Amino acid sequence: MDYIPRHPQPFTLAEATRLEVPVITEEIARLQNSLNYLQRTQDELKEHLTGSSEEDAVLEEAYTDNSKVIASQKERITILKMALSNKGMPYSNHYDASPNLPGAVRSAGTSLNTTVTATSLQTDDGGIDL
Repeated sequence: MDYIPRHPQPFTLAEATRLEVPVITEEIARLQNSLNYLQRTQDELKEHLTGSSEEDAVLEEAYTDNSKVIASQKERITILKMALSNKGMPYSNHYDASPNLPGAVRSAGTSLNTTVTATSLQTDDGGIDL
């Protein structure tokens, strides 16, 4: 099956399918994290634009540009999820960014037993939140 994206993408579905599963899931998590930040920025821009009586061309352009980036990144996530499916690995929300840890991501290729992850999840009492 061939997929024709609506937005310019850095890779095709066929190229994404050739990537290793951990690379795909880490890229999905990275893009989701980026989307969270972009959406917060959009909310702030919209609040400022609707709350101001003056037109601000720079902010309006930023809002429009961010909208395009958001659409492109969402499409890229779709392509990556399709690539996982093509590899026989249906995508699960289990690999999405964790709602309890702002900015933290967990992917199929990341074990909670790794030093990096364990260190980033340590609580004040020296324990690890799972």
